[in-house]
Amino acid sequence: MVVLIALIAIVLAAPYIGQLLHKDTTINFKKFEAAAAQLRQAGGDAYLQDDEPETGDTVVAHPTLFAFNPNRLPVAQWQKLGLTMRQIKGIKNYEAKGGHFYIKADVQKMYTLTADDYKRLEPYITIPKTANESYEKPFVVVELNTADSAKLVQLKGIGPGFARHIISYRQRLGGFCKKQQLKEIFGFDDSKYQDLQKQITVNARKVHKIDINHAEFEDLKNFPYLGYKQVNAIIQYRKQHGNYETLNEMRNIAIMDDEILRKIAPYLVFK
Repeated sequence: MVVLIALIAIVLAAPYIGQLLHKDTTINFKKFEAAAAQLRQAGGDAYLQDDEPETGDTVVAHPTLFAFNPNRLPVAQWQKLGLTMRQIKGIKNYEAKGGHFYIKADVQKMYTLTADDYKRLEPYITIPKTANESYEKPFVVVELNTADSAKLVQLKGIGPGFARHIISYRQRLGGFCKKQQLKEIFGFDDSKYQDLQKQITVNARKVHKIDINHAEFEDLKNFPYLGYKQVNAIIQYRKQHGNYETLNEMRNIAIMDDEILRKIAPYLVFK
């Protein structure tokens, strides 16, 4: 019994003895913070701190104004000019979609820049004539429903990114009925449309029609003018009441308003 009691006492005391014999290593956070500060200093203005979000509104304390070409200007240079990362991201997204600044006023069109920003930067914007000429595209006329990417990038202001968006949207629609539908593509604003409208045509006979009396959910789910609930309502109404004979019959569906019917009318056939 004495031996058993002694063993139990040793087992119970073992954790405390271990703590006394082993001390945890203390982390020197001061050294770590000093190293991080050196890294930030080495990175200069291009370095983003961990607590500064990519799309934040933090600006450099003392912006430096200098002559610059806004085309493909590095992020660090935009930051030195006093722009926030949110503003710079908008500019870089524009460039990624094939956008290019041909004249100073093109910079003013950037939605992320305020009027005060442009007024401050405008005297320093320099766009070389040679660069402008190298990006200038010849005047061509393109038919939207048959053009491939190679044709679309010949249009002024349309790069490979925008060309892919146009083709993708055309496939979802089944073709363009009118060229104003380009403005339904994200990023394709009125200004871009006005620049291009003389260079594009639409052959509505190339539009792929939807046989609404035989179309199923899979045939309609990607059509941009209809949501899932509307697609389901169209199919269920047809099953309950029989085939549609005219577009007017679709007005009986509660969630189909005149605006939607106007948009889908050119794409439907009733067989």
